Amino acid sequence: MKLSLNELNQLFEDFQKLNILIIGDVMVDAYYWGKVDRISPEAPVPIVSVNKKESRMGGAANVALNIQAMGATPILCAVIGEDEEGDEFVDLLQKNGQSDHGIIRSAERKTTKKTRIIGNNHQMLRVDAEDVHPLSKVEVSTFYNQIEKVIKEQSIDAIIFEDYDKGVIVPTLIDKVVDLAEKMNIPTAVDPKKRNFTAYKKVSLFKPNLKELKEGLKIDFKMDQLDGLEAAIEKLESILQNKKTLVTLSEHGVYIHSKSEKHHIPAHHRDITDVSGAGDTVISVATLCLAMNQEAKVIAELSNLAGGLVCENVGVVPIDKSRLLMEAQKLI
Repeated sequence: MKLSLNELNQLFEDFQKLNILIIGDVMVDAYYWGKVDRISPEAPVPIVSVNKKESRMGGAANVALNIQAMGATPILCAVIGEDEEGDEFVDLLQKNGQSDHGIIRSAERKTTKKTRIIGNNHQMLRVDAEDVHPLSKVEVSTFYNQIEKVIKEQSIDAIIFEDYDKGVIVPTLIDKVVDLAEKMNIPTAVDPKKRNFTAYKKVSLFKPNLKELKEGLKIDFKMDQLDGLEAAIEKLESILQNKKTLVTLSEHGVYIHSKSEKHHIPAHHRDITDVSGAGDTVISVATLCLAMNQEAKVIAELSNLAGGLVCENVGVVPIDKSRLLMEAQKLI
C-alpha cells in the first residue's frame, strides 16, 4: 500500500469529518428464524415454528449503515410509500441514529420489504412486496428538489447512487444530480444495476461487478486474462466518460482503471460465509477514499479488503472499522 502507517491511521480518523449523500432504493429486510420439525397437512411444505424476528435497513440504507460504521455521516435520499412498511423504515432509520430529512413519502408507491423465512439455519423462502415502476415526472421533481435542498444545506463531501432497479433512480434525476455535483465540485460514485447502466454519464467512480459489466455492455469474455476486462472497461468509459472504474471480480479481487493508471488487486484469502452486502461495503469504503482524494490504488486496496471482511459474517452486516484498519495496517 502506498500509504505510510501514519497516513493510513490519519485517513481513518479523517473519515469522521465526511458527510456522504446516498441516493437510491431503500428497503426493509425482514427475517423470520425458526425450527422445522414437521410438514404441513395443507400442502407438502415445511412448517417453520418462528422463535425470532428481526427487521433491518436494506438496499441503499445498508450503504448508509456502512458509511456510519466507518465514522462518517450518511444522509439518505429516497422515496418510500405512505404505508406501514414506510413507517417501519423511518423507525429503523431513527433507531440507527440517522436523519429522515432526505426521505420522501409517496402514496403512489409501496415501500419495498423483503421477508426471508429461515428454518434450521437455511433460507427456505423469500417474499418480496414492492413496486418497481419508475418515479413519475412529478415525483422526480419533488425528489430532486429535496436532494438539492440537502446538498445546499449540508456540506456534502461525496454522493453515492445506490441503484437496485426499483424505480427511484431515473435518467433525468441522474443527469440533474450529476450536473449539480459537478458545479459544486462534489465527487459522485455509482453502484449500478441493469436498467440505468449507461445513464450515469461523467461520474467520478463507476463500480459494477463483473456480471453487471458484461450484461450492461452485452459482451462476454473470460477472466483467465485481463485483456478482455480491460477492453470492456475502455468501451464502458468511452460511453460514460467517467473518471474511474472499479470492477469487483468476486474471488479474483477488484480491478481499478482510469486514464492514468490501472491496477488488479487480488482477493485476500477468507473463510467466505455469505457474500450478501459485500458490494454495499465496497462502494462505501471506495467513496470515502474518493472523498479524501486518495489515489486509485488505495481506493481499490481498501475497498477490496473491506468487501472480503464482511463476507466472513452471516447475513448483511456493515463493516467493522477497527478490524478493517487492523487488516489494512498489515499491508504496509
